[in-house]
Amino acid sequence: MNKQSKQLQKLLLFQLAGHRLFGLGTLKIREIMPLPHLTKLPSSQGAVIGTATFRGAAVPIIDMAAAIGYPPLTGEERANATVIVTDVNRTEIGFMVRNVQRIVETDWKDVSPPPKALGRNAFITGLVTIDEDLIQLLDLELLLAKVYPESLSSKDVLLNDMEVETLRGFSILMVDDSVVARKQLSVLLDSKNIDYQVTHNGNDALERMINASEQGNPVDILVSDIEMPGLDGYELAFQIRNNKSLHQPWIILHSSLSSEMSLSYAEQVGADRALTKFDAHELLHTMLDAAAGRKQ
Repeated sequence: MNKQSKQLQKLLLFQLAGHRLFGLGTLKIREIMPLPHLTKLPSSQGAVIGTATFRGAAVPIIDMAAAIGYPPLTGEERANATVIVTDVNRTEIGFMVRNVQRIVETDWKDVSPPPKALGRNAFITGLVTIDEDLIQLLDLELLLAKVYPESLSSKDVLLNDMEVETLRGFSILMVDDSVVARKQLSVLLDSKNIDYQVTHNGNDALERMINASEQGNPVDILVSDIEMPGLDGYELAFQIRNNKSLHQPWIILHSSLSSEMSLSYAEQVGADRALTKFDAHELLHTMLDAAAGRKQ
């Protein structure tokens, strides 16, 4: 590994209402295009305005403004609207926005978590100032969970008693900036009565790990998101691997990104495994691999 793992993130900036700017990481984006011809869906959620054909497949198109509580785009505004096709959690979704501005580059260290006063249902995962503009980074997982509540449910994963007891014997820390992702992770382990800790950012995760190691109760398995304010998953893994005094956990980077490039980079910074969200069976069995790796 290099002595520095600075991971710059490109953000697409756009408007939903007024002059306020929002941002999405470009690793989540497959295509940016004018609003195409739409096919209406019967009995669809209000923010879903239809489907469009993208690379031979039908992709739902969501009015992003309406989905997060702003007035929906009018017919006149749709004529000049842009669709951002994203690939999140193994699903392609198109988001209609009012006005795409530009792509900028920033460092996750410059992104701060949103104020707690915004509450658990805010669609913001981070804030960053670029050229004197305050950019709000959107939580696509929470947005999709609102539009498609059924996406939160997952099939039960069958583990035998020995596998469950194996995981109960290890200290597990999970970190993710998305409230939806944290809930999915918690429900998964709660269903098996497996103890764990959970936090919302990489800085707090690293501090917890250092303290736990110093107290003789080190973290054995770390499950971390990649895109997070302050200390992203790449940098978190890098700092852990380069802290020689820290008990070294088995690191699983668990991201909504489906990009092969982003997942391969995870291995370069010292992660043991990189997974795309959210497959409960895959995650639990990877944690069992981690437990086996910790025993060796």
